[in-house]
Amino acid sequence: MQALRLPEQRIEQELRRELAIALYAQDILSLGKARELAEMDKYEFGQLLSRRGVFRHYGVEELDDDLSYAHSE
Repeated sequence: MQALRLPEQRIEQELRRELAIALYAQDILSLGKARELAEMDKYEFGQLLSRRGVFRHYGVEELDDDLSYAHSE
């Protein structure tokens, strides 16, 4: 931890984000749980994944969620 070149107040935040990205990329956490771990909203976490070159796992369940959300508006 001492070797990290980050201000002390950002260390936990950055480690949570890195862990969330790694666990999502390995399909250990869902997008929702990973973004909760990263303490980011869906859009922000999606942008972070994109910047890191991590493809979203988008399957039937996610499509159903998106369609349900779209129909509720």
